[in-house]
Amino acid sequence: FRSCTDISIIIPAYNAESFLPKCLDSILLQSCSFAYEVICINDGSTDGTLSILDSYAAKYPHFKALSQDNKGMSAARNRGLQEASGEYVLFVDSDDWLSDGALDIIHNETHGQDVICFNASIFSEDTNTFIHSKNIDERQNLSGWEYYNRFALVPQKVHFVCVWQRIYNRIFLIDNDISFAEGIFRAEDNLFTSIVCYYAHSVSLITEVLYVYRIHSKSITHNPSWERMLQGLEVTNRLAKFFIPKNNIDKRAVFKILASDYINFFSEETFKLYGDKDKEISKLVDFEMFRKTAVSPRHRFLYYLIKVSPTLFRAYSKLVKKLRQ
Repeated sequence: FRSCTDISIIIPAYNAESFLPKCLDSILLQSCSFAYEVICINDGSTDGTLSILDSYAAKYPHFKALSQDNKGMSAARNRGLQEASGEYVLFVDSDDWLSDGALDIIHNETHGQDVICFNASIFSEDTNTFIHSKNIDERQNLSGWEYYNRFALVPQKVHFVCVWQRIYNRIFLIDNDISFAEGIFRAEDNLFTSIVCYYAHSVSLITEVLYVYRIHSKSITHNPSWERMLQGLEVTNRLAKFFIPKNNIDKRAVFKILASDYINFFSEETFKLYGDKDKEISKLVDFEMFRKTAVSPRHRFLYYLIKVSPTLFRAYSKLVKKLRQ
């Protein structure tokens, strides 16, 4: 099966006028030999974002500009998915851009797989430098869960869960009812990617660097807030609720990640960022799911230590860190 449109590129945009032209031009400059569409969603911007999108849509028939009240990245991506007609969908953030020739390289690799993964680079706006990150070093075909277990725990410059370093079969997403959790605006990629990996039967890995991720002072990920921290906790609870009942996969890697996340909500770093929020965090953490994910001896010990006293846990962690120095 091939749809009339091979690839739908979905770009959510919120107050992105400074970066958006670079993003859109990187797509226009692709020498594509196939049909593609660009679906841009203005998510309630208050700057010139909508005007830029409208101007591109007026000039280029395969560009579509949509607008909605500010609902967040997840809602904007879901709106793009609803409008998409491509066999595959590619998510691009409005402050990033595609490498030269990226779309043709991706298109040549599409043979009905559920997911195709590629490498990305990081561009630092502050230092005007590129950080090359080649997480995939050989071409392979895996299941989604094999892919997750191989890469999710590996320290990477580009975080494993970022959705824009993959292209997704649209029917695969529809058939498995996979979309972005609306109302979640931190760690939404973690939720989406982990569930994609669980359901995906066929994942292809290619080694080319096809995406450039821009880091700048306005990036959401570089502006921590208490509300976003709570959103991350909600994502951890949701993932634990999703994976704990699954009995058809090896859950050691995902449980290690989830238990580490629960532990980090009580860490010294969290304490320094937000102050003493132990009571508020404890009310929101699902300790039964925390216990079930803390399967390693170390995580089980830290779970009980936190249950007794988060303050005692932080004192223990500082002592261990000091002894290791």
